[in-house]
Amino acid sequence: MLTLYGHPISSFTWKVLIALYENATPFDLITVDQNTYADFIAKWPMGKFPILLDSDRDAMITETSVIIEYLDAYYPGPTRFVPKDFDTALEVRRWDRVFDHLNVTMSKIVVDNIRPADQRDSYGVEEAKRIVRGIYSVIEAQLRDDGFIAGDSFTLADCSAAPALWYATRNAPLDGAFPRIAAYLQRLNARPSFQRAVKESEPLFHMYPGA
Repeated sequence: MLTLYGHPISSFTWKVLIALYENATPFDLITVDQNTYADFIAKWPMGKFPILLDSDRDAMITETSVIIEYLDAYYPGPTRFVPKDFDTALEVRRWDRVFDHLNVTMSKIVVDNIRPADQRDSYGVEEAKRIVRGIYSVIEAQLRDDGFIAGDSFTLADCSAAPALWYATRNAPLDGAFPRIAAYLQRLNARPSFQRAVKESEPLFHMYPGA
């Protein structure tokens, strides 16, 4: 049995949830909160979620990209997240890293929104927005008018892209300058796996201005 420790509002948790929902993979979700935090930290003292436990294989898997590759290997479904072709797989992993970088940079903006007014970092936020727009430029140049970030198939990289762009574009709007990203995000938003991840987190959006 698979058990995912994460949080419904976490973009990195969304990334793994999308992969699980894509293939209707059975799992239990344990939300990391004040009631479960001690148990989570005992399992993974680094404190970064999500983590995946696989009781059938007596395994704990950490880091979102590794979790999704693990699912691809041991719990495969109709959607395969990493292509078998080596060169294509490298491209998928490369773009996965780009979107994770966007995700981390974007989080600086989101977290600043919930800080007390006297502790906000306006310079850091503007610098993060500058970096985000640079990443937008790289993504825009890669995208076509259809398909996904690394070809025609939905992959690991798109699992990463969906939450990263969803949060980023709310805090660093595209402003009409990146039409292919806007169209790509619409394609991602149309996938039931992503819709479900967002829908399940909606009751907690009030916790994070900008969500």
